[in-house]
Amino acid sequence: MRYFRVLTRSAAPLAAVALPLSLAGPTAAAAGISVSTTGTNVSVVTSACAQNNGSWGVASLLGNGQTSFTQGRQVALSGTTVSQSAAWSAVAPGTYTVTVRCSNGVSAGTQSVIVSAAATPTRAATPSPSRGVAGGLGGSARDYGTLTLGAGAALVGSAVIAGAWFLRRRPKPHRRY
Repeated sequence: MRYFRVLTRSAAPLAAVALPLSLAGPTAAAAGISVSTTGTNVSVVTSACAQNNGSWGVASLLGNGQTSFTQGRQVALSGTTVSQSAAWSAVAPGTYTVTVRCSNGVSAGTQSVIVSAAATPTRAATPSPSRGVAGGLGGSARDYGTLTLGAGAALVGSAVIAGAWFLRRRPKPHRRY
């Protein structure tokens, strides 16, 4: 029992110390690069580069057999002091290496990415209506039963009767000549 009290008393201070450390983990890793693919588009984002002579740096997409930064498809980084990015479109399926070099010559990071073949959208054939198009019925193809139609008719009939009763019971204007 005594050890349990010690554990419960020390849990709150430990949690207070561990929470900022666990939240600081992803921010510490933000200094590199982050590469993502969407279909045949590849994009890279970094926050490691500083602007130098009006340029943030250059990103290069290296394919198989390309070993040098200058051999790849190069795109200038654009962005702000918080985040810089570059993108390539119409990239053929395969494995690529993305390398980012800042304008001061320092490498911001290198990461491999796999571009898969773009899925072509397929259209499924829609079946034709079994009874044809129900144009005269307002486009509805559902058959309501007699109980539903009878209940609807009763509601419409009661609304007509209530309206006539209300108009009949309305006070007449008094005409004085």
